[in-house]
Amino acid sequence: MQNNFYFLRKFSQELAQKLVGMRIFTCFSQNKDELIIGFAASNEKKDIYIRASLLSDFACLNVVTDFQRAKKNSVDLFTDLFDCKVLAVKQINNDRSFSISLENNLKDNVKHKFELLFKMYGNRSNVVLFKEKSEKIEMENLENNNSNYEIIETFHKKLQADWDIIYENIAKNITQNYDFFALNGIKKTFPTFDKTVFDYLETHNFSAQNTEKQWEILQHFFSLLDENKFYVGERNNITELVLFQDDALTLTNARTYTSAIIAINDFYYSYSKLTSLDKEKAEVLKKLLKLKTKTQNYLKKTEEKMLSFLDSSRNEEIANVLMANLHIIPAKATAIILFDFYQNNDQTIKLKADLSPQKNAEVYYRKAKNEKIEIAQLQKNITQKEEELKTFLGHIDKIEGIIHLKDLRKYVKENTKLFDEVRDETTYLFKRFEFKDFVILVGKSAKNNDLLTQKYTYKEDLWLHAKDVSGSHVVIKFRAGKPFSSDVIEKAAQLAAYYSKRKNDTLCPVIVTPKKFVRKPKGMADGQVMVDKENVVMVVPSEFL
Repeated sequence: MQNNFYFLRKFSQELAQKLVGMRIFTCFSQNKDELIIGFAASNEKKDIYIRASLLSDFACLNVVTDFQRAKKNSVDLFTDLFDCKVLAVKQINNDRSFSISLENNLKDNVKHKFELLFKMYGNRSNVVLFKEKSEKIEMENLENNNSNYEIIETFHKKLQADWDIIYENIAKNITQNYDFFALNGIKKTFPTFDKTVFDYLETHNFSAQNTEKQWEILQHFFSLLDENKFYVGERNNITELVLFQDDALTLTNARTYTSAIIAINDFYYSYSKLTSLDKEKAEVLKKLLKLKTKTQNYLKKTEEKMLSFLDSSRNEEIANVLMANLHIIPAKATAIILFDFYQNNDQTIKLKADLSPQKNAEVYYRKAKNEKIEIAQLQKNITQKEEELKTFLGHIDKIEGIIHLKDLRKYVKENTKLFDEVRDETTYLFKRFEFKDFVILVGKSAKNNDLLTQKYTYKEDLWLHAKDVSGSHVVIKFRAGKPFSSDVIEKAAQLAAYYSKRKNDTLCPVIVTPKKFVRKPKGMADGQVMVDKENVVMVVPSEFL
């Protein structure tokens, strides 16, 4: 109810007691949805600032006696009002708006009067400045879209319809007595009632009563408003400001005030804290949930890969069959049919024509050895990722249970390493490996390769790529004071070989060079680059560190 007519009426009355006689000395914005207006006192009173927060999902005013303007990214607005004196604060009748009447300080020997309108219409809230015209017009001309005021500035420029507002036509002058109510009903008699009021009326079975009983219920409601009490608390985990409390509307943790200004300040800060908590919590949880999903997908793929290895890995058996039949394998053969005593049938075995039968067997033995290493590494990775997943789920449970912003920030601070990793977007953009404290990034596609090399790689990083074939760009991230060791380069080179067209070769040549020697001339296709200086290492393709 912070923008309800009945609250704004009390708020504007209280504001008038503070502002009348003061002068505007500053008016600025340092946030596209927030306006700050500073009023200077001519006596011993303190300066006063009105902060108008006019977000699409939250419009609210609050009043403070101190406000530190940012040194950057702030802009003066409504400069015509600087040094203008406050003459009055006027509530617009039956409308969710009020205006501050001001008069300038005889600029150019001419006095000008202004009306600064605070239009608190939910997602259409705005601050609009009217200037009084020098020539008065008759009241009957107001109906012809004429006015004694012209609009010279608005805060939210996007609300173009506000330029058509006629100041004198904003107020809704309604005879709010029993006869008018009996004839026209509640909505036409009291157009300023909001959902909170109608909820209250319905708890008294309002719609089922006769007109006299309805009028009696309304009079009781207005008596609650006349108590001049304001309540701030929570209902359904949402901070609210209300003008009455009874069995129909009860807040938890309710604070009671007799000052509208103090009440709206409490509401503003309480609502902002809860909103900030929700936003910050959602941001952290979104990234953790993304990391959780990524880990679960990795586990699924890795487990499937390990099962496929276990199901199809027969390299050692094939090597044994070859060794048992060396004497019958002809030279330069590319394939041979041999009896497989493991499968108890004949099998066609592929051979390399340039290798002897024994060397072909050694190739299969080496593949079997590599597979065993890969299976062991897969199992190690699965165990590690399962532990990471357990950790992520534990963090998610704890964060979901946090109910105070300071506790959330403290938790994030205490787990800085985790959340730094969560915030690192390279975790999601590229394949990421770690070896001996070095981070190794691998591109996922031609465009992704360009993104990695052009945006996320710096001249000190080491760049790798399988030579003369298409494949992923691989980058070892530089660490200050720690040189790239030969084993780190070898592991990264194995990844570059594995994520290339040479992944099934016995050995693969890989280019290794500092990023500063890699460039992409205009017109090159996605993923293509030119390397000005390179070293080449020979490695066995492998995905596992």
